[in-house]
Order: sequence, then C-alpha cells, then structure tokens
Amino acid sequence: MFNENHRYFIVHKPFNMVSQFKSPDDVNLLGDLDFDFPEGTHAIGRLDNHSEGLLILTTNKKVTRLLFQGEVPHKRTYHIQVLQHMSTATLDKLKQGVLIRIHGNVDWVTSPCDASIIDKPSNLFPYEFELKEFIPHTWLSITLTEGKFHQVRKMVFALRHKCRRLIRVSIEDLYLGDLQPGGVKEINENDFFRLLKIENWDI
Repeated sequence: MFNENHRYFIVHKPFNMVSQFKSPDDVNLLGDLDFDFPEGTHAIGRLDNHSEGLLILTTNKKVTRLLFQGEVPHKRTYHIQVLQHMSTATLDKLKQGVLIRIHGNVDWVTSPCDASIIDKPSNLFPYEFELKEFIPHTWLSITLTEGKFHQVRKMVFALRHKCRRLIRVSIEDLYLGDLQPGGVKEINENDFFRLLKIENWDI
C-alpha cells in the first residue's frame, strides 16, 4: 500500500534528457515520459543530459537531505565506457583518488573508490551514438559515495580517458535492473527507504 502523502519512483533516464520537469531551454524533459507523475514530483541526485540510468523521483522533499546530506554516505554505482584501453596502473590511480577541478575553480582530490574493469554489460539498450566495437575502449564499474558536478567524467578525464557512455545502475540496494529507457516504476515507501539504507526516515 502506497503512502497517500508521498510517492516514490525510479526512472531509467534515457540519453539526451535533463533531470527536470521545466527548463527555459529546448530540451527533453521528465514530463515527456509516458507517465502521469503527481504534482510536486522532483528528481533526487540528478543525472546530466548525456548520462543514463537510475534516477529517483519523489514528492517527499526530505529525501535529498536524508540521502545526500546526512552523516552516512550512500554508495552509487556506475557503468562507464571510456575511450582507449585502461591499464591496471591507471585503474589503481582511479581507485586511490585523482585531482579534479570542481565548482569555483577549486582543486579537489576525490575520495578512494571501488573500481574495476568489466566486460561489456549484457543488458545494454540501443544507444543513438553506439561506439564501434573495433574502436579501443574499456568498460568500468565505479562505486563512489561523493558526487561533485560531473565527477565521474572528470575522474576518468584526469587520467586521459574520455567518458563515452555513463550509466548509473544502482544507489545502495536500489537497482535499475531491466527497466527500459524511459520506463518508470513506482516503489512502496518502506521498500524505498530500506533499499536506500536510510534509517529513521519516518521521524
């Protein structure tokens, strides 16, 4: 049974869509999805226009504070395709933390993260700008707990690899799964907070 006061959704945000319902620019919006969202629905932890994957939407305004501004960091996992073959030495540097430039022209050393070289994900959906298999590239899985603006892209670029495709596949135990691009799934409130590992959310 869904809480009558708040509702919770996961969306597979497709490429070339912003994580907003309104914009002064001529862009694809969340409101273009084939779903009747209730008034007051907003995105939590946005993905940029060129990123894909798991996006959380809710009418509950306190979720941002509970998920991203609390004392306990929450893990987010991405599958990333980068140009060129990444060496194990470069991968180790990625794991240890790299120097990037963040908002305000501030130099920032990223926190250590979990990263590994993976096979091409088997559940990829068609992509408008699919990279030809013969072009050298590497697929990575990266799990981190901090989220500076464009952080993942900046991390691999600092190591001389260009991010070609970026897909968020999970936040804690909340997974994208086989949800199709543009697909929407509503989640029970208790399951939503349990999977995100947020405690004392109903206080």
